[in-house]
Parts: sequence; C-alpha cells; structure tokens
Amino acid sequence: MPARGPQDVQTFLEQHLPGTPVRILDQSTATAMEAAAAVGCPLGAIVKSLLFIAGEDPRLVLVAGDRKADQRLLAALWGISRKRIRIADPETVLRVTGYEVGGVPPVAHATPLEIWIDASLARYETLWAAAGARNALFPISFADLVRITGGQVAEFTAEATAGGPPGETAWKPGDP
Repeated sequence: MPARGPQDVQTFLEQHLPGTPVRILDQSTATAMEAAAAVGCPLGAIVKSLLFIAGEDPRLVLVAGDRKADQRLLAALWGISRKRIRIADPETVLRVTGYEVGGVPPVAHATPLEIWIDASLARYETLWAAAGARNALFPISFADLVRITGGQVAEFTAEATAGGPPGETAWKPGDP
C-alpha cells in the first residue's frame, strides 16, 4: 500500500471541516518542538498522534506536545494490563495509519482506529496537528478535533520530562 500524504488529509478536511488549510512548510515539523517553532505556538498546542498497541488492537492517542501519555492510566481506561500496552514501531505505524512517524495526522487513516484525546489539549483555542508529512500541519480547535475524529476525551497524561526508561512515552527532544 502506498503511503498516504497531505492530500489525503486535505481531502478529509474538505469533507469534514471545510476551509481548513493544510500548510506545507519549508522546515521540519516532525517533532512537537519543531512544529511549535514552525508555527509560533506553545508546545502544548501541538497534537502528537501516537499509535499504541493494546493487546492486539491499535489505538491512536492524541497528546499535547508538552505532555506524555501515561501507560498506566491508558491501561486503566482500556481495562487491560499495563504489560499489554506498547508503543507501535515505525513499520506498524505506517501499515496501520498509512503515514510515517513524524507526520501522522489525527484523521484520514488507512484503517479505522479507536482514538483517545488528551483532555489537556482543551487549554488552547487553536491546536496544530500533523497533516500527513514531516513538514505539514493544519490548525484546528479542540471541539472540532473531538468532532471530526470521533475520539474519546480523557485524562491519561502527565507533564513531560526529559528522559525516562526505554519504552516510556515521556517527551524529550527529538520525539514526535
């Protein structure tokens, strides 16, 4: 299956949120820090799209750029053992979403996904989400993000800190 890209996201947005432009930039937006710098917004206004595997099921988790997904809280929400949750590897991300890591949007995926949205994203009037490439973003409100993704809003994050053991999802420079 060929990878999806910004045009797939733009087509989805035209159908579900007319007038929302995909912005293709001259610089990388693959990490939350790069994206925030590119559009001049707070780090927390960046929507990170993280694919987790819960048991055998892929689930997309949308997290604020200044937060980290707490896998213990996700396990409790999903009713499974923490040991059965893992972050997806890049090959799985591409196969399941249709997009490469660093450009995974919250919409227009190759396969239908259960989506969970970090409640802390509601702090910002305008959010910025990846749009299918490592240099593409689109602006969206929290309410519209919830509406067009059909995602479930919950509290499952903690303040991001640098470092952490391998396999943890703490944000650090270089992370999406």
